[in-house]
Amino acid sequence: MIRLEGVSRTYGQGPGAVHALRDVSLTIETGTFVTIVGASGSGKSTLLNVLGLLDTPSRGTLFMDGVDVATLDDDGRTQLRRDKIGFIFQFFNLLPTMTALENVALPGKLAGQKRAWSHVRAEALLEHMGLGDRKGHRPSQLSGGEMQRVAIARALMLDPPLLLADEPTGNLDSDTGAAILKLLRGAKANHQTVVMVTHDPKVAGQGERMLTVADGRIVSDEAIANR
Repeated sequence: MIRLEGVSRTYGQGPGAVHALRDVSLTIETGTFVTIVGASGSGKSTLLNVLGLLDTPSRGTLFMDGVDVATLDDDGRTQLRRDKIGFIFQFFNLLPTMTALENVALPGKLAGQKRAWSHVRAEALLEHMGLGDRKGHRPSQLSGGEMQRVAIARALMLDPPLLLADEPTGNLDSDTGAAILKLLRGAKANHQTVVMVTHDPKVAGQGERMLTVADGRIVSDEAIANR
């Protein structure tokens, strides 16, 4: 589904330049659950942002479903993000003035779906997340685990083939974090590709393939079953 060829990302110029990614080549197959680990500042979040088209490589090529992303204009990149990628963030990024239902339904609205369809789909996802009775609550009225489940439901709204998760369990207790990982494994079982950044080796072990990033390079690529 994803292929990177010689991708680098540099911020700034001259002696003060920061080389966040250095000549990264990587292939991620459809339907796999890949975890990315590394120390703070290693480049793992930059790699996730490049995969999610939130950042642009300074050099190298990114292919998604065989399409060279560099050939797309801004509208094309926006459409690809909207149709192909679901994002799950550590700090949830829910809109505080919207209810849980409205937050989940938002991608449908942005994609031009009919309001009735979006609300039915959002309600079904919230029921699946065990939040059917919380659909009218705003984020400030939800626990951290509930907000993360709303964020996952929003990411699944348009049934994207790729889910990108940045420290999705980082602010949660262990039991709630385990429940979130179960939901992500369920997405993988539904043939969706999951790429998750985490600093926790135990969380990273929940995937089937683990990439270790250091100094902007992939220094290890392991099949977790073989560790």
